[in-house]
Amino acid sequence: MEDFKVKFRGVRGSFPVADKKFLQYGGNTSCVEVQVGGHTIILDAGTGIVKIGDKLLEKYIKSGMETKDRTPVSASVLISHIHQDHLLGLTFFKPMHLQNAQINIFGDGNPSSDLKENLSNLVFGKTFPLDLVDIQCKLNIHNLSEDYAILFKPDSEPILVPKNEIFQDENDVLVTYYKSYVHPQSGVMIYKISYKGKSLVYATDKESYFGGDKKFVRFSKNCDILIHDAQYTSEDYLNPHSPKQGFGHSTYDMAIEAMHQTGAKNLVFFHYEPSYDDYKLDKIKELYTSNNKNVYMAYEGLELNIE
Repeated sequence: MEDFKVKFRGVRGSFPVADKKFLQYGGNTSCVEVQVGGHTIILDAGTGIVKIGDKLLEKYIKSGMETKDRTPVSASVLISHIHQDHLLGLTFFKPMHLQNAQINIFGDGNPSSDLKENLSNLVFGKTFPLDLVDIQCKLNIHNLSEDYAILFKPDSEPILVPKNEIFQDENDVLVTYYKSYVHPQSGVMIYKISYKGKSLVYATDKESYFGGDKKFVRFSKNCDILIHDAQYTSEDYLNPHSPKQGFGHSTYDMAIEAMHQTGAKNLVFFHYEPSYDDYKLDKIKELYTSNNKNVYMAYEGLELNIE
């Protein structure tokens, strides 16, 4: 089987942190790099995406002495939702400013909330020295509808295909998704990447329902890796003085329950509360992972292979 590799580039929620007490797990916001079937798929564009851009640019420069001889950069970014912690790194993703690059961005969109327009207003123009139209790469921005899926053919750019017409060949990578409304204000996209009978589910900024989220359970059934929001401890979530219910985030216990209900083979806690330093996360790690080898704490640089 060809490689299906996952690397965590940013694991923090809400806002980035920079302090010596946060070095072990990292302070960058949400971003996961997936190398699968010869394609680079990036889950969210938090500040962690900057490091991926640096790596892709370095690889591009090393591919040839002159520009005409270099291998073009190709990458696809799947945006879960347009809250700022998931977009903060996009303008500093270096391939965006490279003419010999093709970047595809996918995310929730509809006639009343167009993804391209939202990105233009939120992260370019008034909040960045360049407008979206000034970006140098070949940029394709796609509004996602739940009637479609994203298909990656070998050595080809991704295409949107109707769900009722999907035919996934052996070497194709398929991305399916649906919109969950458990995160304010406009919900969040849940993604599944499937390749050669293996699958990865990315479920950030998702709050669980009492008794479990049945739609999510069906969507994620028996996945190989479940990356699940775990922003709060149960104590913080239920704190009578500052409760977090309704904030659109899960607890570690909720993520464990999601693992059990979906039958996921491996669970990775993700999207940590920015006030949780290394000491606190180590305590959480000891509590939840010491007796379960299939449960992981995400940290910047963590690499997992789906085999």
